Amino acid sequence: MPASSREAVRVAVLADSDTRWKWGALTARRITTATAEPTGYVLRGRATPTARQLAETGVSTTTPGEVTGAEFLRAVRDAEARGEGYDVIVLALVGGTVRAVLQGLADLALERRPVIVTGYVGVVYEKLTDGLLLRHGADVVLANSRHDAERFRGVYEGVGAGADSVVEAALPFLGGAPYAPEAGRDSLVFAAQPSVPATRAERTYVLRRLIDHARLHPGREVLLKLRSKPGEHTTHLEEFPFQKLVRELDPPANFRLVYGHMGEVLDRTDLLVTVSSTAALEALHRRIPTAILTDLGVREALGNHHFVGSGLLTSFDALDKGLAPTPDEHWLARQGVAAGDHSAAGDSSGSASAAGGSYEAAFDAARDRVAALLALPALPPITPYYTAETAPGYLPGILARHRLDVTAPEPRESGLRRIVREAARGAYRHGVQRVAPVIRRLGEL
Repeated sequence: MPASSREAVRVAVLADSDTRWKWGALTARRITTATAEPTGYVLRGRATPTARQLAETGVSTTTPGEVTGAEFLRAVRDAEARGEGYDVIVLALVGGTVRAVLQGLADLALERRPVIVTGYVGVVYEKLTDGLLLRHGADVVLANSRHDAERFRGVYEGVGAGADSVVEAALPFLGGAPYAPEAGRDSLVFAAQPSVPATRAERTYVLRRLIDHARLHPGREVLLKLRSKPGEHTTHLEEFPFQKLVRELDPPANFRLVYGHMGEVLDRTDLLVTVSSTAALEALHRRIPTAILTDLGVREALGNHHFVGSGLLTSFDALDKGLAPTPDEHWLARQGVAAGDHSAAGDSSGSASAAGGSYEAAFDAARDRVAALLALPALPPITPYYTAETAPGYLPGILARHRLDVTAPEPRESGLRRIVREAARGAYRHGVQRVAPVIRRLGEL
C-alpha cells in the first residue's frame, strides 16, 4: 500500500552527533507532511551526544533513543512487522555510515521499504566526491544551496551514476529574527569549531587575538561560543579545547566563554566571527554582520576557502580597527542564505532558494519528491554506486567496520557478509597480505 494512502506519515531520524540530530530532525519536519514528531535515534559511538547537548539543539522535547546500527535496523524491521513501518528515514550520518545503513536496509528485504533521505549538515568543503558516492543509493540527497546542487549533480554524472536523487533545498535550521542593533549593546561572538583550526599553536593564536581584541575594546562584549563542555564529544574530535587553553591566559572581564543554543546566542550578537563554522550561514541569513578569518590562511583544511567570493574574508587586524566586511549579494543567494527581501542579483533561474524571502519555498522540491516517492505502489531497489563490483577494495572495509549486519527472519547470507566474503576471497587470490583483519571483522559480524 502506498504510504500516501495512510492516515499519517511515519518518520525516523538516525543521527551520529548533536549537530546531525539537529539537521535531521528539522529536515524531517520540512520535507514531509508528518504531523507527529519523528522517532529519533542516535548512534552509540565516539560522538554520541549527551542529554545536555541534545536538549541544547532545541529541536525536540523528546530525547532520541541511543542505539547501535544493528539495533536501529532491528527497530525498523520490528516496526514493519507490527504494521507500523516507517515511511521516511532521514540518515543524518557521515558518508561511510550512510552506505553501511543503506546495505543494512536493503538486507532487511522489507515488504515496503521507507524512502531514504540524506545530505550534509553544513558547508561541504572536504570529501565532496567520496562523501557523495558513499551517500549514493539514497532516494533523496539534499543539497543545501544551488551551488551545492550543481556540484553534487556534477559528481554523480561524472562517474556515470544517476543524479535524480539530488534535490536543492537549504539548511533547515536557518531562521530567527532579522538583526536589529540595540542601543548600548556591542558584542562580538566567535563561533568555535572542534577541529578548525586543528593545532595547539593555531588555536592559541585565535584565543590570544580574541583576548587582545577584548582589551582593545573594553566597551565591547567578546564571547567565545563553544559547542561542548569538557568530556563531551562533537561531530569532530577536539584535541585542544579552548576551555583548557584559556586557563593559561588572563582574559579581561569583557571576555567570556558561552554555551547554549546558537540561535539564542545570535539574538544578542552584533558581529559574528569564525574561521568556517556553519554558524556564519545562520548569522548571514539573519543579516548579522559576519566575518571569516584569513589570519591562518585561506585553506581547504580550514574550510574558509568556501567563502571565497563572499566578501566576508577579513583579518583580526581589520576587526581591531573597527572594520566589518560587507557580504556579496549574489554569493549569498547561491548559498541559499539571503534573508528578507534580498533577491539574487543577476540570477533569473527561478530556482527556489532561501533568497527573496522564500526560505520556506526552498524545501518545496524536496517535499514534492518525497511525496511522489511515497505515492508509488513500490519503491525501486536500493542501488548504491559503491558495490562489490565498482569498489571491491574499498567497500568491504566500510561495511565490516560498521557491523550493521542483522539476523534475517529466515537463514540466509546478508549482502554485507557476501560483499566482505567475496572481497576477502579476491584479495587472497591476488596475494594481498592485509586481508586477515577483514576476515577477523567478518567473523565478528
